[in-house]
Parts: sequence; structure tokens; C-alpha cells
Amino acid sequence: MHELAICRQMLKQVTQIAAANDALSVASISVRIGPLSGVESHLLKQAFPFAASGSVAEKAQLLIESMPVRVRCGQCGSETDARTNDLSCANCGDYHTQLLSGDELLLIGLELSRKNQETTHV
Repeated sequence: MHELAICRQMLKQVTQIAAANDALSVASISVRIGPLSGVESHLLKQAFPFAASGSVAEKAQLLIESMPVRVRCGQCGSETDARTNDLSCANCGDYHTQLLSGDELLLIGLELSRKNQETTHV
């Protein structure tokens, strides 16, 4: 399960951001995952508590936002949603497309609890 390794890498980055912002703990972590990223959202959620144990994010909630697969057509120029197994243009059907989104795994935000009792969104 490579999702555990992904969680560990993500938590290294989260720990650095928390330290840079003088945070006592992390309340939530928001990530964006595309279906072509190779990451299974449900496995990431399962792995997260194990990876976060003993860290500044031990009690954090992992929030996952799914991204659609979007392509730009080289033939007609349309930007359309596509299926993971069919990246052709939904407008004209041409298969000469450029992937715009759907393969990402992005850390998009943190909610930090700081020493002075304030909550900060990063």
C-alpha cells in the first residue's frame, strides 16, 4: 500500500509548514486527488491515522477533494471532462487531447492551531 508512504511524505511537508507557523497542532489537512494520480482516496484515508500517529497532525482530519479528468482538444480547442479510460474530446470525439487535470495529488490547505489559541488557515 503506497498510500502509507504518500501520507508519510505529506506529513513531512505538513510538519514543516506547522513549524514555520508556530503551530501547536494541525486540525485539518486538505488534499486534492485526481483519478489518474494512482492514489486511492479510501486507502489514503485508512493510512493517514497510522502515518500521523505521534505527529503534530495526530488529531487532524484529512479532507479529500476529488478532481475531474479534464482535457483540451487539439482539433476543436474545447476543454471538456473526460473518462479515466477515454481521454477523447467530449465535444468532437477527437483523441488528440492534452490532459489539463486529473493526475494531481496536491496539498491545498491546512488548518493550524497556534500557541495564542487562534486558528490559522494556510
